[in-house]
Amino acid sequence: MWSDKLYIMEIIGFALAAFVGISLGLIGGGGSILTVPILVYVMGVSPLLATSYSLFIVGSTSMVGAFNNWRKGFVQIKTALLFGLSSISTVFITRKFIIPAIPKHILSVGKFDLTENILTMVLFAILMLVASVAMIKNGNKKEVEQTTDKLPAKKINLPKLLMYGIAIGLATGLLGAGGGFLLIPTLVLLVGLPMKEAVGTSLLIIALNSLIGFTGDLGHFVMDWVFLTKITAIAVAGIFVGGYISKKIDGAKLKKAFGWFVLIMGIYILIKEIFLK
Repeated sequence: MWSDKLYIMEIIGFALAAFVGISLGLIGGGGSILTVPILVYVMGVSPLLATSYSLFIVGSTSMVGAFNNWRKGFVQIKTALLFGLSSISTVFITRKFIIPAIPKHILSVGKFDLTENILTMVLFAILMLVASVAMIKNGNKKEVEQTTDKLPAKKINLPKLLMYGIAIGLATGLLGAGGGFLLIPTLVLLVGLPMKEAVGTSLLIIALNSLIGFTGDLGHFVMDWVFLTKITAIAVAGIFVGGYISKKIDGAKLKKAFGWFVLIMGIYILIKEIFLK
């Protein structure tokens, strides 16, 4: 009976992994924010290991998306590498040295014990709330594209770009999320990229951040490579399905609806981790 339940949960988890890929293909980002909750609450993976798996899954799916955008001419490789000077190194350092140094038990307040796992999920829930607000507030996609396409070329503020890279690298390293909702506005407003190029370039940055950050975990965790390969392959396949569907559906409306879903999930995780333990 218990094995049947585990099997059912695994099937549900793989179906949700396909949904993550489909959402990436449909709206160009945001779907990876659900990877860690799916791994933790559906697949039964520990939170810290889930952030590691998420780096591999998000990195692999983003690389596929980046390649598709590169073929269309929507990836600024020079900008991605310049941004990556700070973000990639920050992700690697975070995964290699900071994550292993976090104690299993952090502090106690009355009957509440703050553990490494609870802290990871609470921080992730906060990230989900921030991401959901960004997705909900995002205006009509066509209007945004028209506005950003008219932006004049900007002189890159290197110190500010490096600081943004460190901040995004830290978020990616700690929580295993791609951070596309942070990257895209940065590339549009700070670098002056048109929206389509910002999306494509952000996917390459996310792929580099995530995959190189994942290498920092090697030796710290025992990886189930069969499981990781299966769930990644399903998510990647979902990208192509989402890309096909996106030609028939308005992505802007979907993004707002998805934002509300992420908001509800973020609130649920906060309540579960803080009040229902």
